[in-house]
Amino acid sequence: MPTTAREVFSQAVSALPPTERLRLAALILDDLAQSNLSVVDTSDAWSAQDVADLMAFSLHHAATLYPEDEELA
Repeated sequence: MPTTAREVFSQAVSALPPTERLRLAALILDDLAQSNLSVVDTSDAWSAQDVADLMAFSLHHAATLYPEDEELA
């Protein structure tokens, strides 16, 4: 029996058609919403990992928007 979310996904969920995946996702989210679990960090403090992720995304996005002109290289 699978013991991690990745194992469950690869063994069961990935074989489902897209509509059933969406239905499963909705069931999971509804269950989490009803459980009153605080899984989202609502603080406004940024961790070093948050800053690194934002910087990596920003640089990737800028490189996509403004690719270097190969003729100038």
